[in-house]
Amino acid sequence: MKQMHEILLASGSPRRRELFTEAGLNFEVVSVDVDETPNEKEPEKVAQELSRRKAIAADREPASGRNKVIVAADTVVIHNGKVLGKPKDEADAVRMLTELSGAVHDVITGVTILTPGREEVTFSQRTRVRFRPLSEEEIRDYVATGEPMDKAGAYGIQGLGGRLVEGIDGDFNNVVGFPIDRFLAIMKAIGELA
Repeated sequence: MKQMHEILLASGSPRRRELFTEAGLNFEVVSVDVDETPNEKEPEKVAQELSRRKAIAADREPASGRNKVIVAADTVVIHNGKVLGKPKDEADAVRMLTELSGAVHDVITGVTILTPGREEVTFSQRTRVRFRPLSEEEIRDYVATGEPMDKAGAYGIQGLGGRLVEGIDGDFNNVVGFPIDRFLAIMKAIGELA
């Protein structure tokens, strides 16, 4: 796989960095701080809007350079039509996991790609996730590990949170935080990967 331009990944997520590294991509990371209060209401559009904000913010960074592809993503968890973001505190994490216990929810990741010519490609990927029924003790023990605190929906499927999941329908990596296979296909389609 030949990469045409270096990628600037606008994300502080170690999981996204791991997925990019495993894919063999040449990239550097820039963290951006954006207002994550969406104007959109529809879940896919929320994820896309937030990823686009991050990409635009990264384009203003000194490291962006016009010879780089900027990539940004935002993952949201949707349960009963409600967006579950990152928990505010341990009590919030317990509340979210109690809601998700024994239920099905959707994980949606929005991705924005800005080419060196600053053409924009924005898309989203949806994966359905089923949690097994969880006891109050299991939830409290998991929250006590600290793992849920920086994750949408208060769990990480690639970590200890994987034990809470009964099954998924769709892309596992999307639940981790980035639909890497679809991203690579789009990068090939727009001529950034050969």
